[in-house]
Amino acid sequence: MTNPQDLKTIGLTHFSFHANEPLFRINAGVLVIQALYHACDLLHVAKLLASDAAMVRDTDRHAWASHFLQDMSKAIIDDVVKVLDSPMNNRKT
Repeated sequence: MTNPQDLKTIGLTHFSFHANEPLFRINAGVLVIQALYHACDLLHVAKLLASDAAMVRDTDRHAWASHFLQDMSKAIIDDVVKVLDSPMNNRKT
């Protein structure tokens, strides 16, 4: 099994689809731990924005910002899962 600290994003996950075409994708070669830290930060801000959108009038822009941050976070996590599920990383030694 590959050392988990050496695992990097695979770069196969797209996000922000419009007319079934992706605008963005996760870049390959980012350390998985760094990608997960980034996803955690994005989700924290998304949670704060969603809370504001739920509690304060005229904050629909917060809801959209939260939506897009969640989309980015999910893409990061999906790409990391693809790396972790890869047969090359699950070989028994």
